Amino acid sequence: MKFILFLTTSLVALGLMAESTTLGDSQIRATAGKSSIVITATRRLAGAIHSLTWDGTEFINSADHGRQLQSACSFDNSAAFGAETYNPTEAGSRDDGSGPNTTSQLLEIIAQGNHLKTRTRMAFWLRPGERSAGQLARNTHSISDYILTKDVSLGYQKWPQALDYRVTFTLPPQTHHTSAQYETLTGYMPAEFEKFMQFNPSTGNLESLSDGPGEIKNPVVLSTVDGRHAMGIFADSKNQGGGAKPSFGRWRFKDAQVVKWNCVFRVQNPQGIQSADYTFHMLVPIGTLVEVEQMLREWEAQN
Repeated sequence: MKFILFLTTSLVALGLMAESTTLGDSQIRATAGKSSIVITATRRLAGAIHSLTWDGTEFINSADHGRQLQSACSFDNSAAFGAETYNPTEAGSRDDGSGPNTTSQLLEIIAQGNHLKTRTRMAFWLRPGERSAGQLARNTHSISDYILTKDVSLGYQKWPQALDYRVTFTLPPQTHHTSAQYETLTGYMPAEFEKFMQFNPSTGNLESLSDGPGEIKNPVVLSTVDGRHAMGIFADSKNQGGGAKPSFGRWRFKDAQVVKWNCVFRVQNPQGIQSADYTFHMLVPIGTLVEVEQMLREWEAQN
């Protein structure tokens, strides 16, 4: 099969700029409030987002091939077979570590204006024969046939400080699964984003949240203590892939000095999940804690 990578040259227009450096390394930016949001996707991570900066602050802790702003999926999970034992992952495999290469395969990348699009053949997180929490990998190859396509725009409708984030998981033909867990988006953030909050749709306000770990039904926000920098995750409960509903997770990994949020959708069908495209839409608010709360309040009112 022949794969073609599409890259644009630098573009500056109407306050929007897209830059392409080496093959597969791309950057987009757009004015967002008092600063610009700048997103960098790299070939090292098969097009996954390595960096997001706003107001002079880095929002992503990109260390190995798991800590990014990225997507993953897993299938037929159980107590005996955890998610990581069959876990196609956008940025690469656990074995890729902090190295310069990825097992995932970047098929396409387009960076133009305020828009980034990538298409990636995802690696399995574990290589055949590896174990996670004592459980053996269920995959028999290092790279999967599951394709992830993402479309990311800086700005959404009247909100310039939001990421309009859409992902499509393409399940290959002749596969049989009865359950699918789509980690449609996760954000690994520096440890200084230590304040955990949840958005309460009943009150329209952010409330304190423990560091869990685990999932809840309300959108999650991670913020610096002073509230000057925050990022959250929001997803509509309607018109999502497979008719699934979102849940939102949060974790604090003290030893690794990193925190994480995610958005998860689960699809089940005892007769088998159709091999098809499953598309999900999320919004990522970025700014001060007050600005993030206001965006979530307005989006919930539209929901």
